[in-house]
Amino acid sequence: MSVSGLTHPHPVSPSLTRAWLTPLELGGLAAVWGASFMFMRIAAPAFGPLPLVELRLALGALVLMPFLWRARSSFGPGLWPKLALVGVLNSAIPFALFAWAARRAPAGVGAITNSMAVLFTALVAFLFYGERIGVKRAVALLTGFVGVVVLASGKAAGESIAWAAAAGTLAAFLYGIGANMVRRQLTGLPAAAVAAATLSCSALLMLPFAVATWPAEPIGARPWLAAASLGIVCTGFAYAVYYRLIQRIGAARAVSVTYLVPLFAVAWAWLLLDEPLTPSMLIAGTLILGSVALGQPPAARKAT
Repeated sequence: MSVSGLTHPHPVSPSLTRAWLTPLELGGLAAVWGASFMFMRIAAPAFGPLPLVELRLALGALVLMPFLWRARSSFGPGLWPKLALVGVLNSAIPFALFAWAARRAPAGVGAITNSMAVLFTALVAFLFYGERIGVKRAVALLTGFVGVVVLASGKAAGESIAWAAAAGTLAAFLYGIGANMVRRQLTGLPAAAVAAATLSCSALLMLPFAVATWPAEPIGARPWLAAASLGIVCTGFAYAVYYRLIQRIGAARAVSVTYLVPLFAVAWAWLLLDEPLTPSMLIAGTLILGSVALGQPPAARKAT
């Protein structure tokens, strides 16, 4: 029964509903993950990298904890060392690197380097697991690396952003390692529950370092709000939406959100932080995003 009290003569089919829901969720997820780099840019100078990462990990884990609780019988004691290692490589260290970079470069720099994670996943699979990489992906990787070099050669407000670009690239490489570990060692487990477990392990391991480096000066409301948004919205809820997308449309299509994140990151930073889009960021972003699109399998390039 509709709101007007009339029965719809032609009910909307689930396939039609998914046709508009998928682009909406992909766009919303890209907007949220793009905003995460802006929130790091706001919060990192006040908190410092490690305390900010601790808040992000802990809040994200709390949001996803119901998924872990529901699947708790699948997580035996022998599994937790693997979960902890994946958490360190796939969350704790990359988050810290991006937070460190956020203190030294515009938000768009981190977002652009982050998009290299898709290509690094293929590279790690080739180097350590013997998977074929193919000519097209090899060209894509080379193009992406050229983009990173262009990005690292640029400046923001007269200052070099090379180290920030290097930190973001290393974080993306660690994401590539983490993705391969999850694919090979944590298969058959609910993805959202795995995310909750890895974030929880990372939060526990990071806690002593966060306490040791907690800032002595009082932290204002704006950085606190940015940190809370980073953990609750950009990590917890965003991961839940992402894994829902993977279940519905598959990982190859869900990863296409990577193409949109830098666009939103630059747009948010320009709109709310007054950060410009520099020529090196524009050229590098074009090269890197183009390489990511080129390196995807055909199924990932289909319209969603």
